[in-house]
Amino acid sequence: MKIKRALISVSNKDGVVELAKRLHAAGVEIISTGGTMKAIKEAGIPVTYVSDVTGFPEIMDGRVKTLNPFIHGGILAVRDNQEHLNQMQEHNIKGIDLVVVNLYPFKETIAKPDVELAEAIENIDIGGPAMIRASAKNFKFVTVVTNPARYEAVATQVEEQGEVDYKLRMQLAQEAFAHTADYDTAIKNYLAKVMEQGAEA
Repeated sequence: MKIKRALISVSNKDGVVELAKRLHAAGVEIISTGGTMKAIKEAGIPVTYVSDVTGFPEIMDGRVKTLNPFIHGGILAVRDNQEHLNQMQEHNIKGIDLVVVNLYPFKETIAKPDVELAEAIENIDIGGPAMIRASAKNFKFVTVVTNPARYEAVATQVEEQGEVDYKLRMQLAQEAFAHTADYDTAIKNYLAKVMEQGAEA
């Protein structure tokens, strides 16, 4: 699948501006959120705010921003299913071909010696894992990147071929599911420890 549109929303911003620069130069439209959008915009790269895509503001302190059919429909649509394509057209949903997401720093947060339960809970990412899992599920058509170490390989393929090959898309999907599994395991283990200590939010 030719990569025409990318959604970039990262907690770890290492290398993200350079990636955005290369994607833009390759003709890819970029959608982004909050701090990521600010970093991309400050580098002089055109970027569309996710709220301009969804028609809805980021709400509840950022808890709800990408959980929207304009985002998830764009990611999950099966591009060789005519019914899906008809529904995209009917609801004015544009495809999202590349999703670059990494998650709120939960492990780093709970590693702080004086962390409160409420702070830890606010660092449980919801929209990020949802986008990662949706993209990984639909790897036949969508490329998902959760590790900045993969930016070079992805950018190079987009520059040279206009798309990411099937083998790499499948590898990236596997890495994405490993990433969310590890993340959820860390949350599960932390909550179990808190329960043992009898703490309350």
